[in-house]
Amino acid sequence: MSDLDKFDKAIIRELQKNSRVSVTDLAKIVGLSKTPCKIRMDRLEQQGYILGYSLLVDRAKLGESHVAFVQVTLSDTKTEALNAFNKAVRLIPEVEQCHMTAATFDYLLKVRTTDMDSYRKFLGETLSKLPFVLHSSTYVVMENIKD
Repeated sequence: MSDLDKFDKAIIRELQKNSRVSVTDLAKIVGLSKTPCKIRMDRLEQQGYILGYSLLVDRAKLGESHVAFVQVTLSDTKTEALNAFNKAVRLIPEVEQCHMTAATFDYLLKVRTTDMDSYRKFLGETLSKLPFVLHSSTYVVMENIKD
């Protein structure tokens, strides 16, 4: 981020707070006029600092309030096994996040389902059948404190 100045950083910070802010309002907030602000936004997107814009929803209202973090240990960690697991896990809609770790386990998954019964089904019918899965440990979220 060394090539970003205070205006670029302010634009990113404000867009993280509210990605729907108008360019006019954003320009006022960060202390620029509209055109230079828009040019900077476009440059930040082109250079890959801004990857996209998303919509936050109330997952509980959508019936998807059950969250579990799952530690996954693979039976093999050679490149072929890692690639096979990575490819398979990307296709599973219940897996909201997947992180390879440097720990006593290989991956940490954030899994979202409707309830404990649907999670149990996911565990038995989906997760356990992924390539090279040897073991998993589940930690169920009781309350979301901060996203």
